[in-house]
Amino acid sequence: MTRAGAPQKASSPPCPQCGSPVAMTPDNAWRPFCSQRCKLLDLGEWFSGRYAVPADKESAGENLSGQDDPTRLQ
Repeated sequence: MTRAGAPQKASSPPCPQCGSPVAMTPDNAWRPFCSQRCKLLDLGEWFSGRYAVPADKESAGENLSGQDDPTRLQ
């Protein structure tokens, strides 16, 4: 039980890579990760294609050539 007016301790969410508690403070340069290692491991997963953002099948591949893009410089 906490006293009235006493500051509550901030929660430490788990690191998405290893599950260790993460200090969510401005001086933690790697948040939401616990370390630079976990941040780079996660980035490697994106680069390898293991992680991906789903796309609509209908819109996937539209304007890949840029031929119909009015903002494209000639």
